[in-house]
Amino acid sequence: MDEKQRIEQLRRELHEHNYRYYVLNQPTIGDQDFDMLMHELQQLEQRHPELFDPNSPTQRVGSDISTEFVQVAHRYPMLSLANTYSADDVRQWYDSVKKGLGGEDFEVCCELKYDGLSISLTYVDGRLTQAVTRGDGVQGDDVTRNVKTIRAIPLVLPGQGYPHEFEIRGEILMPWTSFERLNKEREAAEEPLFANPRNAASGTLKSLDSAVVASRQLDAYLYYLLGEELPAEGHFENLQAARQWGFKISEGMKKVHSVDEVLDYINYWDTERKNLPVATDGIVLKVNALRQQRALGFTAKSPRWAIAYKFKAERACTELLEVTYQVGRTGAVTPVANMVPVQLAGTTVRRATLNNEDFIRSFDLHIGDHVFVEKGGEIIPKIVGVDIAQRPIIAQPVQFIKRCPECGTILMRYEGEAAWYCPNDAGCPPQIKGRIEHFIARRAMNIDSLGPETVDEYYRRGLIHNVADLYDIEVQQINGDGSRTKSAQRIVNGIAKSKEVPFERVVFALGIRFVGETSARLLARHFKSMDALMQAMMEELQEVEGIGQVMAQSIINYFHNDANRRIVERLRGYGLQFALSPQQTAQQSTRLAGQSIVISGVFQHHSRDEYKLIIEQNGGKNVGSISGKTSFILAGDNMGPSKLEKAQKLGVRIVSEEEFLGMIE
Repeated sequence: MDEKQRIEQLRRELHEHNYRYYVLNQPTIGDQDFDMLMHELQQLEQRHPELFDPNSPTQRVGSDISTEFVQVAHRYPMLSLANTYSADDVRQWYDSVKKGLGGEDFEVCCELKYDGLSISLTYVDGRLTQAVTRGDGVQGDDVTRNVKTIRAIPLVLPGQGYPHEFEIRGEILMPWTSFERLNKEREAAEEPLFANPRNAASGTLKSLDSAVVASRQLDAYLYYLLGEELPAEGHFENLQAARQWGFKISEGMKKVHSVDEVLDYINYWDTERKNLPVATDGIVLKVNALRQQRALGFTAKSPRWAIAYKFKAERACTELLEVTYQVGRTGAVTPVANMVPVQLAGTTVRRATLNNEDFIRSFDLHIGDHVFVEKGGEIIPKIVGVDIAQRPIIAQPVQFIKRCPECGTILMRYEGEAAWYCPNDAGCPPQIKGRIEHFIARRAMNIDSLGPETVDEYYRRGLIHNVADLYDIEVQQINGDGSRTKSAQRIVNGIAKSKEVPFERVVFALGIRFVGETSARLLARHFKSMDALMQAMMEELQEVEGIGQVMAQSIINYFHNDANRRIVERLRGYGLQFALSPQQTAQQSTRLAGQSIVISGVFQHHSRDEYKLIIEQNGGKNVGSISGKTSFILAGDNMGPSKLEKAQKLGVRIVSEEEFLGMIE
């Protein structure tokens, strides 16, 4: 056997062993033997680079080469499901399906609702070609490189009989064991902990370093098959076929024939789910026959033939030990309950948010109280009650702090706000780091070569004290012992590229308290330059739609602060965009002034976000729902039937994409 044949043989064997270990849970060789085969293949591939295969088992280890994610349109939109929380709701859905099918009998496929990151996988001739996140349902991020590190997802199908091309969807998950291990590592490194496995899985899959993804041992369950040549006319049957092709399909899936069987399934898994290795937050019910699915169709947001039943939050009782306080990037101070550890929905819960001072007072919380804790939607721990009968006689009421726990500054509370704030935004460490993290974020300056951990490291080393310091960073300062020159150069290049980010995102990136992405865009288009915005008075600011007195005062305070003005002037000197471009100014008009517009459907010439921008540039207002005040609906393909029905009922005009583009010339 020559080396080329041996490479092909090793690849087949290792794919098979991965499938048996991660999908079937039936390994046939030990870890050491597996590692020896993998090492042999790696050596052979190094000797024969001309035989490189992107789907080789050796590619699952990932790489430290950072690549930006590309947005990819979904061939079939990834819609969300309508939620229900009671047996009565389930019965109503079941009856509506029966009615929609004209009384025809139907089967329901019951599935566990895994709590992870939705993914769409495309296979051509049995080989994984693309993996795309859900995104906004119309398009998502291409994360193929990272998904290839997840061993439960086959790179090359071991089975037979699959179509030439098909799409299969599912959830990327972080098992409880991996989640607990990861948070222990982060705690030891004094890094922020992930709140739950879903956030950890999402953050991991979006990492620009696929080697990090490989190290975190993600899992995946697949639950939906799409394509032109599906093997069966039933959803359940298609997934059983997919199981034979090598995909990890839940063993908990069941096909039933009545609403009573549906409820029995829900009741069984409401208890049994606590024994699963991954997080679940409900049950998904789907009409099984594809023909009947097509007959039932879709609403604007979700299919009529499927629904999600959400489990009630699990509750536990434990003792409140103390209340500590965290400071966010805006200076908002959040109280945190520290409790005797208690098992809740698969994890050990030690802390729960207390929201604000009013929340604490509403429960009359005392140190030593026995409190009831729930996980909202199986995710965020929160206190929902107090067992007054168990309160110790000497228990002291919780007193909200008066000074910032980080810098000692006296806290203040804005009119109409529930939170207390630390006003020392230029000298409070969490605010400084938080503003830098906000500044580099994707929707702000989009410096995606940096992350929270890097910001923290640079801050501790004294390289950065504010956002302007980023533009002074040089490669030799951050390449360590010289082994990180490429990644250091990438960071410096990413910072330099951010100078091209448009003015409206620069306004958002400054992190002015209460100024969100939409407000920043409206301010930029109204004032057109940073100088005009910096000099704006209260009355001028409130002329901008959506800018009230509190936000206007916050903007004035920001620019009257000498430290902030120095930072802004430094950013100007580094060449950031401090005014609308001539092209943006030329594109502005009042053609849609005074008109409220709803966008619905899928478009050919521009994305939905681009159309929202065009509407605002022409003086119009984007609104999310149809009412008697709606001027018209910009409608693309597949506009939701419920929106169409409501528009017709209210007499709201429907405008096509071509007609709209003609309106704005």
